[in-house]
Amino acid sequence: MSQSDGAPTTSSTPADTGTAALRLPVRSRTARFLVLLAVFICAACGLVYELALVAIGSYLLGDTITQASVVLSVMVFAMGVGSLLSKRLQARPALSFAVVEGLLSLVGGLSVLMLYGAFAWWSMNQPALIAIAFVIGVLIGAEIPLLMTLLQRIRAQDPAETVADLFAADYVGGLLGGLAFPFLLLPVFGLPKGALVVGILNAAVGVAIVLWMFRDALTRSGRVALGCGLGVVVLVLGAAFWATDQFEMDARQALYRDPIVHAERSEYQEIIVTSAPGEGDVRMYLNGDLQFSTRDEYRYHESLVHPAMTGERGRVLVLGGGDGFALREVLRYDDVAEVTLVDLDPAVVELASSEPLLRDLNEDAFVDPRVSTVHDDAFQWLRENTETYDVVIADLPDGSDVDTAKLYSAEFYTLLGGAMAEDARAVVQGGSPYFAADAFWTVGASIEEGGLATTPYHVDVPSFGDWGFYLAVPGEEAEVPRLPEDAPPRRFLTPDVLDAARTFPPDVEAAEGTEPSTLLHPRVMERHRQAWQGY
Repeated sequence: MSQSDGAPTTSSTPADTGTAALRLPVRSRTARFLVLLAVFICAACGLVYELALVAIGSYLLGDTITQASVVLSVMVFAMGVGSLLSKRLQARPALSFAVVEGLLSLVGGLSVLMLYGAFAWWSMNQPALIAIAFVIGVLIGAEIPLLMTLLQRIRAQDPAETVADLFAADYVGGLLGGLAFPFLLLPVFGLPKGALVVGILNAAVGVAIVLWMFRDALTRSGRVALGCGLGVVVLVLGAAFWATDQFEMDARQALYRDPIVHAERSEYQEIIVTSAPGEGDVRMYLNGDLQFSTRDEYRYHESLVHPAMTGERGRVLVLGGGDGFALREVLRYDDVAEVTLVDLDPAVVELASSEPLLRDLNEDAFVDPRVSTVHDDAFQWLRENTETYDVVIADLPDGSDVDTAKLYSAEFYTLLGGAMAEDARAVVQGGSPYFAADAFWTVGASIEEGGLATTPYHVDVPSFGDWGFYLAVPGEEAEVPRLPEDAPPRRFLTPDVLDAARTFPPDVEAAEGTEPSTLLHPRVMERHRQAWQGY
């Protein structure tokens, strides 16, 4: 097909209807540019859908590596399926492309809300994730072959050159989508609304380019149907945007037993606080995982803090613990001169410092003049730290995900040891020796690989079950966990309880040859995954 670049052109190639000739409203060169621009925008939208699925899968299911692998592999496979199916659509490429973009906009825009709803009400999160990734992949896979046909109908060109132009626009558009997702869409709109905004843009560009540029390739009824379809898609996505906040509130509440009194999504995680009416049970959840229940949090925090407070304790370092409960226990010792708390998420600390329910529970720990707070990744902070401390308390999330596994690696404990004074003590929460025994003992092996001698102990925290800790000191000789002689009053931890805590029954004893977790071999993450798959 050959056309001049003068006035609007006419092609002798059969149109989608099979009878009319294809007429363009602009010069062929301009037409090609506009189609490639549409490819650029639609490719950016497609990558946003992909990243949104990975993000929501990680939020709801944890284990970012697994969710990313599932989404990417399913989508790439589905793109191949879509490319094959597009051969059946080549007779009417303009109409088919518009329909594909309309469906992609609808499914991609609603994908986050659909997955959240499937998780909240039907516990169908993994099947729903796979199904939505497959549908989006099929629709994305059908785009390129149809666009190739449309470009050739604008102006005949060597197929290799057409493919090069298409892929260039597609890949550069992917760069835009990849950068816009974390730096624009999430900060401005959040995950659900961000996906909906992209869906509206995708529909407007993908369908509009056909209605305007290739209108001569459509029958009158086809143009009316596409126009109505575009209106319906935009209306549905707009209504979903308007209803997102209420939907998210209802879905969140369906996940939790007690009424939600605070809900927010910070830069790092979803933060939920619930309170049972009349029961005095306040609970905090991060990304759906229970962090504490006020019915028994004192059991955990007393066991975490007090065994490490024997000896010198003028300077204390708390890693994690943004709720302020470990801080509360530390500050009960009058001879503590200064405490540095390092917690990644400022939103958690702000909540613990301002929410009356939490302030009462942590006894306004963050207003104590001895406390200084740093918002940084604990691993990175330790790498740059040059100070030493008498007591180090590692109150960190379980190492069950790629983001937290490094906080239970031998490298991390080497850095932690570097922050300890000569006669310092450190305590590390190690997870459940009953539900995740291999993970618990892997933590111990990792601490020892980092150059510290350890003594494990465990207590019963009803909200979590059997929970374990490690008391660690520099050198090769471990220290027996005990209470300081001047320990303040406690509700749970007594010398007898602590003596019993050092005994482990045969069914949870360490396996021989337990290997440490490292940055390149995050065994603690693997052990957690294996443990919870069994429950």
